[in-house]
Amino acid sequence: MIETRLLRQFVAVAETLHFNRAAQRLHMAQPPLSQAIRRLEAEIGAQLFERTNRSVALTPAGAAFLLSARRILGELEDSVVHAQRVAQGMDGHLTLTFINIAPYAPLLRALRDFRDANPGVAFTLQEATTHEQVQALEAGRADIGFMRTPGATTPSLQFECLLQEPIQVALPAAHRLAGEAMVDLAALKDEPFVGSPRRLGQGFHDQLTQLCQAAGFVPKVAQEARQLQTVAALVAAGFGVALLPASLAQAAGDDVVFRPIAANAPEALRHVELLMAWNAARASPVRDRLIDAVRLIK
Repeated sequence: MIETRLLRQFVAVAETLHFNRAAQRLHMAQPPLSQAIRRLEAEIGAQLFERTNRSVALTPAGAAFLLSARRILGELEDSVVHAQRVAQGMDGHLTLTFINIAPYAPLLRALRDFRDANPGVAFTLQEATTHEQVQALEAGRADIGFMRTPGATTPSLQFECLLQEPIQVALPAAHRLAGEAMVDLAALKDEPFVGSPRRLGQGFHDQLTQLCQAAGFVPKVAQEARQLQTVAALVAAGFGVALLPASLAQAAGDDVVFRPIAANAPEALRHVELLMAWNAARASPVRDRLIDAVRLIK
């Protein structure tokens, strides 16, 4: 194989067409440079230069090889720079998983600003439930997840709370309690509930169940949906009531109303968290830079 050192020596001679000047440019003596070019020609099996006592000129083979040598050296330099930028977290690829983050403007701004400041970072975005995100992070299929509390043991993952928001009750607009400024949670004990399956978000599901239990009842789930936006839509369609993060009210239509709840329950049960999660066992400089950027929204 031809060493890159030989390629650089050849390019220097080809660009100066003078062995002494090329040797000075390479900070070496002229005789070893001449020997290196002869060795290169022997390895290629073609004469690269026409030499006389007065001049040096490229042969057609030399001119063709010069184009390839420049390209190879350029690609090598680009590869070195790219590797350095990846090591510094300035280039790379990130796969992000998330629940519905549309209501969280500060997080969206942080992601936008990071992308604008780091054009060398490519993104793959995947909407997923909390359970699906945990699986993807543990398997290395995702770099960062934005989720609810998993509710299950996840020793390989690290979590940070980005924000908290109150849990409110979503009611059909025609519901008997829709006109109340605040709804006593205990007043919903006989109502049909719409919720998401426990297997898709054990932590949030169990939190809502415990919140209702603190009010003296177990919710009667009449209908389930994968996404909380769909849960709100089913409430609007009259399938039941639901306990949801207050931020979902921003996109609610006229057929559903959100109301604060009164409940004799611990503060931790009456608020829901948006968490940022990642697998710290997997090294990723670019992921760590994004984590630092997102932390600034808190």
